[in-house]
Amino acid sequence: MTPMELDDVRVDAYMTTGVETVGPDAWVTDVVDRLKAGPQYGGLPVVDDEDHLLGFVGAIDLLEVHGDVRVESVMSRDLVVVRPEMTVKNAARVIFRTGHQFLPVVDDDRVLLGLFSNGDAVRSQIERTTPSKVQSTREMLERTHDTSIGVGEREVEVGSLIPTQREVYGDELEGRKYELQNGLAEPLIVVSHGSETLLVDGHHRAMAARRLDIDRMLAHVLTVSPEDVDELGLRRMARVGGLRSLADVEVNDYLQHPLIEKTEQ
Repeated sequence: MTPMELDDVRVDAYMTTGVETVGPDAWVTDVVDRLKAGPQYGGLPVVDDEDHLLGFVGAIDLLEVHGDVRVESVMSRDLVVVRPEMTVKNAARVIFRTGHQFLPVVDDDRVLLGLFSNGDAVRSQIERTTPSKVQSTREMLERTHDTSIGVGEREVEVGSLIPTQREVYGDELEGRKYELQNGLAEPLIVVSHGSETLLVDGHHRAMAARRLDIDRMLAHVLTVSPEDVDELGLRRMARVGGLRSLADVEVNDYLQHPLIEKTEQ
């Protein structure tokens, strides 16, 4: 992807859809209960019966407000919105300049289509690095095995992955868990060879997903036909290392390293 193409990435490619909303006639007490349940954005867009955006109600709007008050009387009406065709780059600028953590995405009729957050902006940048990794992995496999490699994108089962890396680091696992929980993790890179799926890039993400009981993850899948290649070098490496599943990957806790000291609690 060229720099010009990167600048053309649109908001609707990364915005969050299926956003939870509330109507203007709802009682404040109902909104408080829903906010306690922990909506992702700390508030709710207010829409009419046809999903036209009317406002937003957040925790700050409900301070010292009685529960028997309608949402329309306390919601914020002066909103900054973006269009789905706006570039991610420009939307990120708006977020930065306004100090908002997210922006409603609306069409020309002000129908709510989704929300674009600073997390979505970060995710768009992270995922852009993946195509170059995929291409370099593909070229390496094609040179090594003198065969053509197909590339696609789909979800894979975390439990069926065969690792090619013996060790991951505990501190980095915590970072990957945060990314997964907030939708910031880039896809894995795997090689499909017959009935086996070899994990090439993303061991920390896959291990973090395993700890979070996430069964499936999005992956760039490089497909090698067993008819063209009997055994992959990656598969031999995994076999020699005794790696059959993610359960065989060792987690190295850097805090236990002999050169790292911990203060007494």
